[in-house]
Amino acid sequence: TLKGPAKDDAEARGKFLDIMGVEAERMRRLIEDLMSLTRIELNEHVPPRGEASVEAIVRQAAAALSPLAKADGITIVVDVAETVPNVPGERDELVQIFQNLIHNAIKYGRENGEVRITLRQQAATGRRGPEAFVIVSVKDEGEGIPAEAIPRLTERFYRVDVKRSRERGGTGLGLAIVKHIVNRHNGKMQIESRPGEGSIFTITLPAVKKQADVPVMEML
Repeated sequence: TLKGPAKDDAEARGKFLDIMGVEAERMRRLIEDLMSLTRIELNEHVPPRGEASVEAIVRQAAAALSPLAKADGITIVVDVAETVPNVPGERDELVQIFQNLIHNAIKYGRENGEVRITLRQQAATGRRGPEAFVIVSVKDEGEGIPAEAIPRLTERFYRVDVKRSRERGGTGLGLAIVKHIVNRHNGKMQIESRPGEGSIFTITLPAVKKQADVPVMEML
């Protein structure tokens, strides 16, 4: 079109170039998400190294996404009832989890509403495994998700609202990425939603085990 009918039409050229720019940016995001998902899947069965502060990661993600929230009049609230322990894991991957979930909450939330992120810890009940869990819930005030769609949300390219997802920059891969990262970190994801009442995405991750005090023995 640019070489033919719109060659000498400045207004049409500008319109088509804008469309090309939007589509090129969407393709860039799609390629980046596909590459990210491939890397995560390859390492899914490799135990993560190091440890990270989930509270620090959540606050960082909330601050980074606050301009996007403000554009829709949405307030992001981080509610930490108590100090939560660190979790074993790759910090960059954990950042992806909460950036994706908070971004989705903003994208599908109610205009001039609230996104509430709650952090707490819970003691483990079994004798084996972690001593505690860190639980993070991301709640929006959007239209909610139909019950039949919830089991499919972590499928690649699955969208409940295709038009809105594309308009807001979604690739349909965000929750698939979250699922694989959570699996790698021995965690769980739970999704609760009712149409008209918003949605809650809850991530449960094992906390770092406390180091047992080792008595120091004097050398005789």
